[in-house]
This record gives sequence, structure tokens and C-alpha cells, in this order.
Amino acid sequence: MFQSLLNAWKLPDLRKKLLFTALIIAIYRLGCFIPVPGVDMDAAQEFFGSGGVFDFYDLFTGGALQTMAIFAMGIMPYITASIIMQLLTMVSPKLEALMKEGPAGQKKVNQYTRYFTAVLSLIEAIGFVFLFKNYGAFPVDEAGNSTFTLMNVWLVVMTLTVGAVTVMWLGELITQRGIGNGISLMIFASIVSRLPSGLQKLFTYNPGIWVAMAVIAVLVIAGVIYVTQGQRRIPVQYAKRVVGRKVYGGQSTYLPLRINMAGVIPVIFASSILLFPVTIAEMTPWTWAKTFASWVGPSTWWYLVAEVILIILFTYFYTAVQFNPIDQADNLKKYGGFVPGIRPGRPTAAYLDRVLTRITLPGALFLAAVVLLPTAIIKGLGVDFYFGGTSLLIVVGVALDTMQQMESQLLMRHYEGFLK
Repeated sequence: MFQSLLNAWKLPDLRKKLLFTALIIAIYRLGCFIPVPGVDMDAAQEFFGSGGVFDFYDLFTGGALQTMAIFAMGIMPYITASIIMQLLTMVSPKLEALMKEGPAGQKKVNQYTRYFTAVLSLIEAIGFVFLFKNYGAFPVDEAGNSTFTLMNVWLVVMTLTVGAVTVMWLGELITQRGIGNGISLMIFASIVSRLPSGLQKLFTYNPGIWVAMAVIAVLVIAGVIYVTQGQRRIPVQYAKRVVGRKVYGGQSTYLPLRINMAGVIPVIFASSILLFPVTIAEMTPWTWAKTFASWVGPSTWWYLVAEVILIILFTYFYTAVQFNPIDQADNLKKYGGFVPGIRPGRPTAAYLDRVLTRITLPGALFLAAVVLLPTAIIKGLGVDFYFGGTSLLIVVGVALDTMQQMESQLLMRHYEGFLK
């Protein structure tokens, strides 16, 4: 492990990527401590500490929401916008045609996602301002005048909106020029930053609770590693070709299909899509909306059931986005490869699709179980601890994905990787 890290540091381009990723994450965390001017969040602390939607949202922003920092909304608006755009590509012929145009079309869709992120950020920022205003976050100044003025509101809304767009930009920079997925690493950094305070709170309970939580964490980590490395290997045979006096091909290899090809993205997507309507409902002045938010908030069983269903659906959806059986079958046919016993072309695509559908189900059920069971046990023990299955799964999954990317960089340069 340490030798692999040393080998990674020896590579100039990989070292630059590591340093660049660390720099961007440091900038992101710095922005989580710079407060928005004109807001006194001490008066609005009743929103936090009760296990409600704002505690869960604050976990994904690394504590920036509780202090109303410039990055208070974190990466969540961008994730929500990405989900909605990906779903729209399935129902909109125009967007679907853009996606099929290749890199140029994908670039346009990404641009639409950025615009949509800015709109969602603006809506959420306005909602947060008026919500916290009702609880005294805009105090009276020394002259006795209210600080809730048009200029001050505009300043706070624009600061929060620009902050959310900046976080989106920082995440894209990591994806393009760093190591790992920028969105996932942003959430990873936010959750890990809240871990010390969470552990400090956990230590106030009796030692039996500590042991139970430690066992849950070890089981989740071991399970995630085991399932992440699991794969179904499809045998592939390449036909022999004779060119002059030389014989090419005739090799036997395999096509690896991972059980959990979607990684932790379904968990992040499910959490984001559920948090958005609940957060908006909490911001409204209507009693029925707040009642709805209390019924389906992160601390309720309805939320857990909905999250499990969405995780399973998003696992299949994102797996379909990641792996196209038709394209894979065409590539095999193009280079003379075939699956023994299966005709090349469409029959191969149908076979790959059937196998992928079968192995994705246990992967999706595993993700749902990892999210549901630890959280259910924590609720059963009566522990006020927000680092449930979702948080553990994201932290372990992102760490593994990032390590695998580093390993691929090492293997390309004939170094021994991290995972043996």
C-alpha cells in the first residue's frame, strides 16, 4: 500500500493531479467557513440538531449550511439539475438526439445542466433567505432598523447562488484535471469533515453503543469492498486471421461486468432527489407543506422506503448509461471477437443485456440494504447519529473509486497497483 502510494507520487503527471485535487478540495472547505454577510445564524439554530431535513442537508454541505457560509448549498443543486436533465433526455426527442451527436451534443447538454443549476440555486437561495428571516436571522441594527432590506436580501441571494455555481465549477475541475469524480469527492470531503463532531456526540452514549456502531461500520466497509470488486466475467474468443505468413488473433479473454457498475452515484442521486422537495416544503409558509416535510423527512420510515426504491431504479438507470450492450457487441464484432455459443451482433447484445440485468439486481439490493439496515439499527438503538448507511456507503465507495482510478494510472505505467 505505502509502496504504491510512493510509486504514485513518483509520477509527475499523477503527482500534479493529486496536488490539484487536494488544492480544489481545500478551496471548497475554505469556502464552507466564510460566512454570508448580513445573516445571523445563531437565531436559527433550532433547525439543527433534531435529525430533520436541514441536519441531513448540512451533512452533505460539511456544516456550511448551519453557519450560512458562501457554499451553504453545496453541490446539491448541481446533482438535482443533473438528475432532471438525464431523465429529460429519456422523454425529450431533442435532448436524446443531442446525446447521440457525440462529444458536441454532450457538451450542449452539460451547458444546459449548468444553466439549470443556476436557476435551482437561485430558487433555493430565495427560499433559505425567507425561511431564516422568519426566525430572526436578519437582526435589527444598532439604530433599530431592520437589516431585511432589498439590498441586503439581494446580496445574500446572489452570494448563495454564486457560491453554488462555484462549487459546481470546482467539482468539474476535479473531474477534468484531477483524480476521481469531482461531485463525489465534494460530498466525501463534506461528510468526512463532520465525522469528528459526530464521533464526539457518539461518545456521550454508553460503551455498548460504541461497539454496536463500530461493528456496523466494519460490516458496511467489508461489504462495500466485496461487492465493488465482484464481477461476472464473460468469455470472449477472437477469431484467427492470416495476413501473409503471420497469424493474428485466436486469443481468449473475458469481458468483466461489475455487479455494482453504478458505484455510489445511485445513493447520491436518491438522497438529492428526495431532499429537494422536502427542503422546498420546509421553506414555504404553508402548514400543510411543513406537515408533509415532517412526514417524509430523512428521519422517517417513509423516507427510507422511498430512498430504497429510488436507489434500485437509479442503479439500473445509471448502469444503462455506463454500459451499452449494443455498442459493446458491435465493437466485439468489429474486431473479430465473439462470445462462445452466441452469434455476433444482436444476439450478443441481447445476451449481454440479459446478464447485466441479472447481476445488477443483487448489486442494487445490496446498495439499498447498506443504506437501510444501519440506519434502521441506529434508529432502533435510539442514537442521535447522522452518519448512517448512506454516509458510510458514500465515503467508502468514493474512496474505492478514487483508489481504482489511481491504480489504473499506475498499471498504465507498469507499476503494481493498490488492489492486489
